[in-house]
Amino acid sequence: MDTIAAPSAIATMRAHLAAGLVGHETLIERLLIGVLSGGHLLVEGAPGLAKTRAVRWLAEAMTGGFARIQCTPDLLPSDLTGTPIFRPQTGDFEFVPGPVFHNLVLVDEINRAPPKVQSALLEAMAERQVTSGGTTHPLPNPFLVVATQNPIEHDGTFPLPEAQLDRFLLHVVLDLPDPETERRILDLVEAEGTGGHRAPKPLGLDAVREAMREVASIHLADPLRDYIVRLVVATREPPFSDEVEHAVSPRGSLALAAAARARAYLHGRDHALPEDVTAVASDALAHRLVLTWRAVAEGRTPRALIADVLRAVEPL
Repeated sequence: MDTIAAPSAIATMRAHLAAGLVGHETLIERLLIGVLSGGHLLVEGAPGLAKTRAVRWLAEAMTGGFARIQCTPDLLPSDLTGTPIFRPQTGDFEFVPGPVFHNLVLVDEINRAPPKVQSALLEAMAERQVTSGGTTHPLPNPFLVVATQNPIEHDGTFPLPEAQLDRFLLHVVLDLPDPETERRILDLVEAEGTGGHRAPKPLGLDAVREAMREVASIHLADPLRDYIVRLVVATREPPFSDEVEHAVSPRGSLALAAAARARAYLHGRDHALPEDVTAVASDALAHRLVLTWRAVAEGRTPRALIADVLRAVEPL
């Protein structure tokens, strides 16, 4: 067992990520929420915004297996999940696990993967298992998928279906940095080139699992649970339902509650507050909405609608 207390260890991990990801405080928090709640993340942003770098730094701060999958249109499901291999020595088939059998899996440019690959990943994310040759193989615990996608290139891409998007706990959208932040990024990367980067002692998986258990015990008061449900239900009722083709499902309530618990833990509290819910609401709910064609034509976005819901629904 690890001797490091989980809260202090998570704080060390957060400091490590902050040292290597300038201007990405929100992304750092979302990555740690994913680790602590056992939920998967979809990170969207233009090339060069340190999406892959963020996951690599997270992998440095944890023990356990890490794998990176570069998605291309010719990728096969077995390239992710693994495949049975015939062994002439024994005359039997032996299952050889694919890269998805790691604790942390980076799926780079997921929207370049064909639908069959996305479907195979769906089972792994939702059921935490892989079925091959009629045999089910459990995935390790913890198991976290961080997928990235590029919003500016659409040739040769396969947009993620709503069922796949719904499996992500959070959808994080990154913006371009301001000039001051970009200068700090330049200084950081040049310093690393001269040997300035030093990784901390990796956090053991026992400590991660202990932190996950502590997060699961974070208190959600009944009024806060009601607030979460009212936010989600508001997407199904007027006036917001007039702009919504498919509203947020109950999975959205579960995701919002889980993310709020993890955020409260990161801020050193044993109970969640309304501010924990509002801070993660857009990332937890917007990708679960499908707007009507009229709303899209008028320039509305799911995140703008969720922002309106947050203004309309009182916390307590």
